[in-house]
Amino acid sequence: MTRRTAPAITHLDAEGRPAMVDVSGKPATARSASAQCRVRFPAAVARQLRAGGMKSAKGGIVDTAIVAGTMAVKRTWELIPFCHPLPIDGIRFAVDWRGERELDIDCTVTTTHRTGVEMEALTGATVAALTVYDMCKALSHAIVLGPARLVAKRGGKRDVGSAP
Repeated sequence: MTRRTAPAITHLDAEGRPAMVDVSGKPATARSASAQCRVRFPAAVARQLRAGGMKSAKGGIVDTAIVAGTMAVKRTWELIPFCHPLPIDGIRFAVDWRGERELDIDCTVTTTHRTGVEMEALTGATVAALTVYDMCKALSHAIVLGPARLVAKRGGKRDVGSAP
C-alpha cells in the first residue's frame, strides 16, 4: 500500500513566508479550467428579468457580464498576488437559467503555459456574477451570489472534474 503525503500549501517559502511559485522548470502544456458562479434572485426579480429579456436601464445584463468577466480573466494576475501573468488563448462564457430563480455563469479559460488557469476561470465567473448583481441591485439587494466553484481543470499534474 502506497502512503500519500498531505498536500502542501505551495505559496510559502522554506521560512513560511509568502512566495510566488517558480514555474520556470515546468514544460509549457495546454491547460484549461472551467468555473461557475450562481446568482439567485428573489422570485419577483427573476420574473421581471425574464419578462424584460435580461435587459436593464444600464443595458444588456448578460452581455455586460460577459465583457466584465473577460476583462477580469485577463487581469487576474493584477488582482491575486501570486498569480502569474498568462497568455490567454481563449475565454468562453455560458449563462443559463437553472430553474426559475437561479442564473448559472460558467467561464472556461484556455492557455498553453507552465501553470494553470483555475484562478482566471474563477475570477471570470465571479466578476461576471458581480456585474449581474451591480446591474440588478436597483431591483433588489436580496440577490445572492454563490456558490462559486471550480468545475474542471485539465493539464498540469492532475485533471479535476469533467472536461471543460
